[in-house]
Amino acid sequence: MTGTPGIDVAAPPSGTGCAECLSSDSGWWFHLRRCAECGHVGCCDSSPAQHASHHFRETGHRYMQSFEPGETWFWDFENQEALQGPELAAPTSRPESQAAPAPADRVPQDWQSHLH
Repeated sequence: MTGTPGIDVAAPPSGTGCAECLSSDSGWWFHLRRCAECGHVGCCDSSPAQHASHHFRETGHRYMQSFEPGETWFWDFENQEALQGPELAAPTSRPESQAAPAPADRVPQDWQSHLH
């Protein structure tokens, strides 16, 4: 996938958490995904708001990479398949010290019942 249109290995991640969840007063996520084209960090499809999928639908940026420690797989939203891809700009995951789900002060006690 090196040199693949839709992947910019130099684009840094937008932050260490889901951009949209952090901009709201009550947003939280289960796992994070990073857009391989622009670096936008959004929450996964198991998360209540599914911001990574929304990012794909709004922008057409089809490749996301897991933004979880120790995970390097990519997801192609167009073909609905997992792929391997190039190493993206650092950091390549959320900080290991950052719990999942997060942010801790927003995660409800019954968080598992809110997953998709």
